[in-house]
Amino acid sequence: MTMIDTSEKIKYLRMVDVFQGLSKAEMEEMDRTTTMSTCRRGKIFYRPEDASEVLFILKRGRVQLYRLSPEGKKLTVATLGPGTIFGEMGIIGQGMRSKFAEAVEDCLLCVMSRHDVERLILSKPAVALRFMKVMADRLNKAEARLEDMAFKSIPARMAALLLRLSEEQSRSIQGYTHQDLAEAIGTYRETATQTLNDFKARRLIEIGRKQIDILDPVGLEQIAAE
Repeated sequence: MTMIDTSEKIKYLRMVDVFQGLSKAEMEEMDRTTTMSTCRRGKIFYRPEDASEVLFILKRGRVQLYRLSPEGKKLTVATLGPGTIFGEMGIIGQGMRSKFAEAVEDCLLCVMSRHDVERLILSKPAVALRFMKVMADRLNKAEARLEDMAFKSIPARMAALLLRLSEEQSRSIQGYTHQDLAEAIGTYRETATQTLNDFKARRLIEIGRKQIDILDPVGLEQIAAE
């Protein structure tokens, strides 16, 4: 990582839900105890064997959390955007289990040590509750994804994914390759491409270079519900 100096660090930290309500003095202390860094796409923050003891706070870019099967097939657990945190399981002593965390775009992020996070949680119970909410929300989303993969068809999973991404980025989804989408729904790239081409033929979407425009959200909703 390349370290950068920014006067906007406190302003950014205030925008993260977990740190809402901290006093000016507490935010200034966080400014002293956190580092802000940039990293290039492809940077792996941690691997399953790592005993990571830092918390990452993402300001810009996207980070993918994923697992690898013994055969090397990737299953995306979550794709995180600006304003989210990751690495929290290592902070509470649970380790990373079997997950990788990788930058899928150039990223700007803050890093906090386990010691500083623990001190903050002990002094501010409200922050601890917000950490619990983040972990619960992520667990609920992971369980919903597993349920979809167990019970829904690939077209239904793809339609649901496109609708979710379109809510985050409006109707134009940018920055995702067919491989990214395949890994997000637990299938092969060729199958994902075939499904997307079928949606295009049905005038549900339009496909560009790393861009997908939603033309018929109602039609996708019908497929996602199947």
